[in-house]
Amino acid sequence: MSDLVVEHITKRYTTPAEDLIVLEDASFSLKQGENAAIIGPSGSGKSTLLHILGALDVPTSGTIRLGGISPLDLSPDQLADFRNQKIGFIFQDHHLLPQLSVLENVLIPALAHGRPKPELVQRARELISKVGLEHRESHLPSELSGGERGRAAVARALIHRPLLVLADEPTGNLDPENASRIAELLIDLPRRENSMLIVVTHSQALATMAQRCFKIENGRLVRGTW
Repeated sequence: MSDLVVEHITKRYTTPAEDLIVLEDASFSLKQGENAAIIGPSGSGKSTLLHILGALDVPTSGTIRLGGISPLDLSPDQLADFRNQKIGFIFQDHHLLPQLSVLENVLIPALAHGRPKPELVQRARELISKVGLEHRESHLPSELSGGERGRAAVARALIHRPLLVLADEPTGNLDPENASRIAELLIDLPRRENSMLIVVTHSQALATMAQRCFKIENGRLVRGTW
């Protein structure tokens, strides 16, 4: 089973005054090839939910299963391997290493197990071509535009054919033209790769392109509309 199933996720922090509830009883599911946007005001808990889904944070209560596996039940070493193989991350600032070329940056997730195999290098080159950067393969991030860095980040997230791609404000630092290109690429490429995509965004254009839209209101995940 290759779905994402999220059930009753709650995240609270204990403070001297009272418990601060960031998320309360969030539940939803996605199937391979589907995508969803999560919207809501700053500080509403969107990124917290994304970090929990990406196994970068743990909920106070609730369960998550991705491809039939609960990351909450894994050992630290198993969890690191699970994140590397099953989850692709795309961040607002892209986090490309400045001293590495586009090809090398796309291959970064593959370095966890040593020197990348030839088939992974070929996979990286194919992804770079799919995002329209074949002429930039040997360039450093400083030689790329913001939109090009965003496209490189999309390719990097897909290198291991992850089940789940998580994007946190991926168009937030881009001008409208580049934001539109990245939005189209984000929606289309994971779908063609048969991955699930969840994107946290303030962009109406990106949210309306998603198949499903959720909103976080007062810590609760509800159906969202613009």
